[in-house]
Amino acid sequence: MLSGFKAFILRGNVIELAVAVVIGAAFNTVVQRVVDSLINPIIGQAFDADSLDGALIVGLPRGGEIAFGAVIGAIINFVIVAAVVYFVFVLPMNKLRPKVAEAPTGPSDVDLLGEIRDLLKAQAAQEPGSSQTAPEGPAAQPVSRAADITADGANGPAHKH
Repeated sequence: MLSGFKAFILRGNVIELAVAVVIGAAFNTVVQRVVDSLINPIIGQAFDADSLDGALIVGLPRGGEIAFGAVIGAIINFVIVAAVVYFVFVLPMNKLRPKVAEAPTGPSDVDLLGEIRDLLKAQAAQEPGSSQTAPEGPAAQPVSRAADITADGANGPAHKH
């Protein structure tokens, strides 16, 4: 039981997640200071309020109020965090990550089966004493679509139940 826990903790993803949480908490403090020291005074001058929480408050007829400023402040906070995370973490990591070339795709199964059929026909035509006609039966019929092959490999439309 302890060895399983040790293997779980020492996995790379868990360590990376723990580091991300710690950095995120510290970064939240930085963003909060930027909002409190830079954005709130600008908003305070524009809307005659101390912070976004006190700006753009609309009173409701039966009491209560809607604080649009608090919502705008949360959106600004989110945009700042998202921009910094993208430009400081994501963009540099994408540039440092090696580019992985996609594996070239070969011919489809249907194309390969058609080539095998053609090779078998050519081989049968070269054998002495064989007729030049194609063999009879379901094996001689070309498969035109991959959907015509059922799960058990037989020809015919595949039915999903």
